[in-house]
Amino acid sequence: MLQHTFCHIPGLGPKTERRLWQSGINSWDDWRDPPPVAMKTACPVEIPELLASSRQALAADPSFFTGRLAASEHWRIFPHYRDATAYLDIETTGLAEAAEITTIAVYDGDEVTTFVNGEDLHLFPAFIDRFQVLVTYNGKGFDVPFLERFFRIRLTQAQIDLRYVLARLGFKGGLKGCERGLGINRGALDGVDGYFAVLLWNEYRHTGDRRVLDTLLAYNIEDTVNLERLAVEAYNRNVAATPFAAELSLDWPVPPMLPHSPDLEVIDRVQRRYRSGW
Repeated sequence: MLQHTFCHIPGLGPKTERRLWQSGINSWDDWRDPPPVAMKTACPVEIPELLASSRQALAADPSFFTGRLAASEHWRIFPHYRDATAYLDIETTGLAEAAEITTIAVYDGDEVTTFVNGEDLHLFPAFIDRFQVLVTYNGKGFDVPFLERFFRIRLTQAQIDLRYVLARLGFKGGLKGCERGLGINRGALDGVDGYFAVLLWNEYRHTGDRRVLDTLLAYNIEDTVNLERLAVEAYNRNVAATPFAAELSLDWPVPPMLPHSPDLEVIDRVQRRYRSGW
């Protein structure tokens, strides 16, 4: 989709992009001067130079595009850099600056990797550095700045924050609300949320029960793996509104083997123990 994209050009929005497609300018290689449609862009003479830079950026610079596209349009980079993408979600002890990260789940489209506070959390910065794109839900507002503050690092990867992509498609209400709107069922983890994840961590630290940690990690992983499904769904819905749907639509992803499973007895026990605090 990237090579069909023109709305990363300053002053050239989606409406003008559609008019370009309708006039036969379907890709960067089709560009011609003067352009066949009127444009509000202030410097049309710079467009060929920007398109040349875009071709160079295709190889390994997704930030070139996310830095020029609206956050709701970042879906456009998804297939091109999919092999270098990490789906990321964190769990924390709260929202305050003094809060700590409890677990992190990263899914690369093939395998799930988890990190746990007190065990191997310190390995996360080196691990995440191998990816070029991070896919999150509300990562721009929460996960990424929290990680940067906690580890005292800078995450320079391009980001696809599905909160903005899905909101433009009419799906809101947080990650769980978007999942429900798109027919994604969490099974045994239905009803478990971020607050309950804090309770699970507290229970684990108090009891040392590995079943509790497994349940927390299963929840964290579910958030992460579902991001790929949401990314594909959002991409396909956006591509369906272009002339390129037939050739560019993506197959529904095959779910991975999950390394952790929720324990129903643990969920019930923690719910009963903390019910008065809900």
